[in-house]
Amino acid sequence: MSQSLNGKTALVTGGSRGIGRAIAERLAADGATVALTYNSSKTGAEEAVAEIEKAGGSAFALKAELLDAGSIGPLFEALDAELESRNGSRTLDIVVNNAGGSGFGGLDNATPESFDAMFNVFVRAPFFVVQAALSRLSDGGRVINVSSGFATRPSPMASMYSMAKGSINVFTHSLAIELGSRGITANAVAPGWTRTDMNAAVRDNADIVKAIEADTALGRFGEPSEIANVVAFLASDEGRWVTGQVIEASGGYKL
Repeated sequence: MSQSLNGKTALVTGGSRGIGRAIAERLAADGATVALTYNSSKTGAEEAVAEIEKAGGSAFALKAELLDAGSIGPLFEALDAELESRNGSRTLDIVVNNAGGSGFGGLDNATPESFDAMFNVFVRAPFFVVQAALSRLSDGGRVINVSSGFATRPSPMASMYSMAKGSINVFTHSLAIELGSRGITANAVAPGWTRTDMNAAVRDNADIVKAIEADTALGRFGEPSEIANVVAFLASDEGRWVTGQVIEASGGYKL
């Protein structure tokens, strides 16, 4: 890798598995010190950190239940302490809002509780993570939100998920305007169907897999590393003139 992020610090929420883990590994490979958060998957987080360190990178894991708004303050207190211990500064350069939950949520099976849970994790948490990060985020920093292709081409079986990810797109545009005076870019990356454990059940159904691949111009599921590549570009100096954008990395899903 290019080590283009040497001396930078990054926070990746939901970095213990799937797309988040791939992002954490890529940013660390590019030279950043990466803080990754996890909820229930402590083992996965520890494995991610171990892999990063084995490859010569720097990372640490922090527990954060982002379903609970009260967890964000303690998360940043722990982040501050760790960064100051490692770097002598709590400065943060890159924030990646990736954390999510399982399930999509359609009109036929939604409940007020599932609706609140979906929006708490996918919308409220990123908003308040960025709010908390602002006093720590360096001028010229990066905010990168993980959206979804479903935000612009919603599925009737995923109305809540599509609404939540649509909110992230709007938030991204707003952030770009608000933070531009500090040279901070704000962008979203919108994956399509990507091979993670979150959709393992879908991939066990050959007919569904065939239909998804037929709807995808490149004819396959994406890999987490392919999403991480886009995030890495936006985090790098090469992405400094890109802001307020939702970049779809879906292999051409439902073009």
